[in-house]
Amino acid sequence: MNKKTSSDTEIKKFSDMAAEWWDPNGKFSPLHKFNPVRQEYLVNKIAKHFLLDLDKNFSFSKINLLDVGCGGGLLCEPFARLGAKVTGIDASKNNIEVAKTHAKKTNLNINYLNKLPEDMTGAKYDVVLCMEVIEHVENVDLFVKSCAKLLNKNGIIFFSTINRNPKSYLFAILGAEYILRWLPIGTHDWNKFIKPQEMINYVSPYFLIHQETIGVTFNPLVNKWKLSKDTSVNYMSYFTKN
Repeated sequence: MNKKTSSDTEIKKFSDMAAEWWDPNGKFSPLHKFNPVRQEYLVNKIAKHFLLDLDKNFSFSKINLLDVGCGGGLLCEPFARLGAKVTGIDASKNNIEVAKTHAKKTNLNINYLNKLPEDMTGAKYDVVLCMEVIEHVENVDLFVKSCAKLLNKNGIIFFSTINRNPKSYLFAILGAEYILRWLPIGTHDWNKFIKPQEMINYVSPYFLIHQETIGVTFNPLVNKWKLSKDTSVNYMSYFTKN
């Protein structure tokens, strides 16, 4: 059993693309399209959980948030603008350098660290985000355990990933990588995709209560993602800590 959550192959894969994180037409363009719907979902669920008033400026000012596998900071920056105290960690040093540079340009104070969740000690967070990262780790159980340990009591943790079934192979691998070329070939390994019930099974031993799993589907007619009851390909799950 691998005692680290990181994979050298995965780190190199994303490090090589790091310069394109903030290019909406680059290799991360699908994530730029996906970002608005996941961001809105996260903001609303966090605000409801902590009874935050979204009509107020810096409504997240009391929230300490950790983004695990933060990449170039596509989620860290919006939450920093809402006033949250944001820490972003990533296994790729290149990703972290890109994130730091962009945050400096936009005058945002974000704590970026080239670390794995199992290497984080002492700190606890109200919110932990694990978005589009768990399907790239080497040891899922260690990853979930490490992230759960970083959550404050009454905290909330989110996982976003891809279901594992024939449809997800057709859409997320053949369609997205080979036919539409939305993503570089080899971005995903279908065998690492996680079924929703498997996600619940991974998370539940760590005193985390499953609250919701919701699908996210792409509408090619309007070129947008939307929330859906269909969890057969992309989905998001969140859990709370007693």
